[in-house]
Amino acid sequence: METPLTSEFSESRERAGLTVEEAAERTGYTVRTIYRWEKGESQPRRAALDLMQRLAAEANPQPRDNADFTFIDLFAGIGGMRLGFESVGGRCVFTSEWDKHSRKTYQANFVSNHPVAGDITEIEASDIPEHDVLLAGFPCQPFSIAGVSKKNSLGRQHGFRCDTQGTLFFDVARIIEHRQPSAFLLENVKNLQSHDKGNTFKVIQSVLENELGYSIDFRVIDAKPWVPQHRERIFIAGFRNDVRFSFDKLKPPAPESWPRLGQILHPEDGTEESEEPFTTGRKAAVASKYTLTEHLWQYLQNYAAKHRAKGNGFGFGLVGPYDVARTLSARYYKDGSEILIDQGRRKRPRRLTPRECARLMGFDTPRGAEFEIPVSDTQAYRQFGNSVAVPVVKTVAELMKPSIVEAIRSRRQRTLFRA
Repeated sequence: METPLTSEFSESRERAGLTVEEAAERTGYTVRTIYRWEKGESQPRRAALDLMQRLAAEANPQPRDNADFTFIDLFAGIGGMRLGFESVGGRCVFTSEWDKHSRKTYQANFVSNHPVAGDITEIEASDIPEHDVLLAGFPCQPFSIAGVSKKNSLGRQHGFRCDTQGTLFFDVARIIEHRQPSAFLLENVKNLQSHDKGNTFKVIQSVLENELGYSIDFRVIDAKPWVPQHRERIFIAGFRNDVRFSFDKLKPPAPESWPRLGQILHPEDGTEESEEPFTTGRKAAVASKYTLTEHLWQYLQNYAAKHRAKGNGFGFGLVGPYDVARTLSARYYKDGSEILIDQGRRKRPRRLTPRECARLMGFDTPRGAEFEIPVSDTQAYRQFGNSVAVPVVKTVAELMKPSIVEAIRSRRQRTLFRA
């Protein structure tokens, strides 16, 4: 069955002027695998599709910048925000991610005309290219409200350089101040609003609105209408040049279409191509290493029983194909306790495979394997657990795009008027 990705691969190969045999040689996959991709028997890998698209572009040169807008990807992780904004016509012109393992995954999945930069705290704002939109999923850190209050009482000047110095939000603010993008989207954990008794969010809101001159709106969005996972994150959108934007128009999918875990789990019946080390054999069964050891399973049951006796709700999350999972966290590699897949009475539960995590986070389609996972299971679990739900970002990007275009147009008109 042909899918958009298989069709895209076939069209790109033909535009590149390559035979199936030549495409196999260029991508490093077998001729049989290429035929399976083109017949829709399996999904083409993201890196192979990107390579084919790049070869097609080189064979059919187009004007260099045909994007609707440009953006930068800060605290990029493995590119979840980028995928969302590329899907609505954006072009990434700068990427920063400090973790070397995340950079490896990012570079395996994106063909860019720029390298992935490291620690943003060591990069001058002037070294970051001009851009229309800034994207950042910055870590949550406390600020000192007391310090600001003291400066006020003494009549001294202060600003975000004092209020946020030493935090990673400071680096977001200094880049916004220097480049003044038309818009930005910041993402963080839901608890950002209550962090440090609400002081952290008060500083962020004040800096963005009062110091940097943007109008902002924010919304806590649960990913479960898009992916089978309860995952709440706060999104903060900002615009300048008197452009207004509201999350009130955000429309999640209808409840009757909300997905369940069975849609992203390995079917283990031979309808999916085997992908070692995640699945093995003719039926592509989940590898035995993902099933919990007897010792770990007993420990988790004892731990849950102990907390139930105390009246607490702590314990493991045992789920099946008709359920919605708890939030996938970066600690999933430790014991997998928040999302354990029930394998029936005769078999201990198992962890999700990294491929299933990619699907759960929306990096892959429900039965897809297009996102490259070039790192160990431990690193993959950390990366997906720290990431954004891609379909949510795509929906936010679609909502923001008309306002982004309006903000860019307004900025250009002001520039022309001043000239």
